[in-house]
Amino acid sequence: MAGSSNNGSKPQPSCLIEASQVGFSLDGVPLLSGVSLRLHSGEVVGLIGPNGAGKSTLLRVLGGIWSGATGEIVLAGQPLGAYSRREIAQMIAHVPQSTVLDFAFTVREIVLMGRSPHLGHFKLEGAEDRRVADEAMRMMAISDLADRFVNTLSGGERQRVFVARALAQQPRVLLLDEPTSNLDVRHQLEVLQVIRRLAEERQLGVVAAIHNLDLAAYFCDRLILLHRGRVLANGDPEEVLTPDHLAAAFDIQAQPFRDPYSDALRLSLTLGPE
Repeated sequence: MAGSSNNGSKPQPSCLIEASQVGFSLDGVPLLSGVSLRLHSGEVVGLIGPNGAGKSTLLRVLGGIWSGATGEIVLAGQPLGAYSRREIAQMIAHVPQSTVLDFAFTVREIVLMGRSPHLGHFKLEGAEDRRVADEAMRMMAISDLADRFVNTLSGGERQRVFVARALAQQPRVLLLDEPTSNLDVRHQLEVLQVIRRLAEERQLGVVAAIHNLDLAAYFCDRLILLHRGRVLANGDPEEVLTPDHLAAAFDIQAQPFRDPYSDALRLSLTLGPE
C-alpha cells in the first residue's frame, strides 16, 4: 500500500518534523543516541525495533512530552522549544500505549477532550467542537459507544477511543505508540487504513510504533529500525526489512517475499541459530 497513491495532483509535501542527532537519557541511562529523521506531510513512518529499542521514548521526545533531549528538533520550521505546550498540542497529537483514567468518563467526553488545545481558558465546547468529535468517533467506528463509560470497554475499544481523541485535536502530526495494541485483526486493519487515508487526504504526518512487521511494511511509506537507542536502518520497507538488519536487531532469520495475492512485502521468520 505504501506509495500506491503518490502521484497525480497531490500537494507538494512539507517537512513537519526534522530531528538531528537527538539523544536522551533518563536517570543517567542513555535511551536515545544520535537519532536523526524527517517527517513530511502526507507520510506514514513506521518505528520498528525490539522492546527497549527506544520507540516510545522517541515518540515522547518528538512530541515535547519529555524535555531535556540533546540535539535539535524542528517542528514546522521552528525549534520545538520555541512553542508553548498548548501550541504543540494544537499541532501534535500523541497516543500512548496505555492511558490510565482516574475518573469515569463517557466515550464522547474523552473524544471531546481532544478539542481542549483549541479552546480558551474556561471556554466550553461549541457546535463545531462536537461536530469534529462526532466525526472522529465515526472514523474510528465507535459512534455506538458514545454514551458508554470508557472504563467499561474492552482494551481494543478503549484504544480506538484514544485514537479518536487524537483525531479530534485536528493535528498536523500524529504520534502513535502501538495504535493496534489489543485490537483484533479486523480492527487493526481498519485503524491503520483510517490513519493511512487521513495522511493522504489531510496531509498529516504520522509516526507510528508498530510491532507487526508485515503491517508496518504494508501501511508505511518508510520504516525506521531502532536498536539500542540508535537508528539501525531508515528507508523504504524493502531497504529496511532485510535479513541482515532483522538479524542484527531481533536475532531472527528473515526471508522477505512478495505475497502472490496482494504483492505486499511479507516476511518469513524463524529464530536465529542457538
